[in-house]
Amino acid sequence: MIRTVESPPHVSPPVLAAYSYCEAVTGQQARNFAYGIRLLPAPKRRAMSALYAFSRRVDDIGDGALPAEVKTARLERTRSLLARVRDGDVAEDDTDPVAVALTHAARHFPIPLGGLDELIDGVLMDVRGETYETWDDLKVYCRCVAGAIGRLSLGVFGTTPGAHSTERAPEYADTLGLALQLTNILRDVREDAEGGRTYLPADDLAKFGCSAGFSGATPPEGSDFAGLVHFEVRRARTLFAEGYRLLPLLDRRSGACVAAMAGIYRRLLDRIEHDPRAVLRGRVSLPGREKAYVAVRGLSGLDARHVSRRTVRRHA
Repeated sequence: MIRTVESPPHVSPPVLAAYSYCEAVTGQQARNFAYGIRLLPAPKRRAMSALYAFSRRVDDIGDGALPAEVKTARLERTRSLLARVRDGDVAEDDTDPVAVALTHAARHFPIPLGGLDELIDGVLMDVRGETYETWDDLKVYCRCVAGAIGRLSLGVFGTTPGAHSTERAPEYADTLGLALQLTNILRDVREDAEGGRTYLPADDLAKFGCSAGFSGATPPEGSDFAGLVHFEVRRARTLFAEGYRLLPLLDRRSGACVAAMAGIYRRLLDRIEHDPRAVLRGRVSLPGREKAYVAVRGLSGLDARHVSRRTVRRHA
């Protein structure tokens, strides 16, 4: 069972300032993520912001316009910083607020910091320009950049004492991360193509006549682009169904956070399924009011209760 160790009531001013920086980064750059973590109590919300801010730093290095060798060097320096965090070798008055906040969070929550090493490994795959022949190949990448984030987050959330199958919580968190990442890949298919990146498996692209890629607002001539999107949507839905089994294992507010973030992506998936070509015209997104509705639904516990009932029927 993974249990949460709550932060003590007193947090020093330098650490609070570091957390405030991380929360500002999260609010500015991760609107979907921010909708979820605002439902958490302050210690967990701060810890999640620290995780996000460090992850954002890693992603920004990979997404930048610097030469590959410079990106690689910066990622390795970031890995060295992570080692200092892991060793508790970052003082409260350190000049790097993300390192200060993450060090404090890791002291008070059982966060598996190796997941951030996996994230760095995944971004290095981007830097090398790796492509993926099969879904099994792509899963390795998705587990690094998203499954690992699910497992890191679980270290902050913890599991509810007495919940059924808590030993499988890391597996469910990992699978939910894969579902979110595959949704991201579908949403960003044209943007990634313009940046020279292809994530969808080559054998899927070939199966639906899309090996030529996506350089414009229309699919490759003669392709079954809608068939490709619907195929990947079904795969993502299967991952969501498995990953949602995490919800009944969490306390109410942690479950609400996960349900809100996952719920936003499931609705994005619905929109993509309804109009596959929309992902070639621009980024598919949800209006703020719809995100707020998903957050309220998550806080109500409707999704967790639905999964619980389904699990009980399965074991009856």
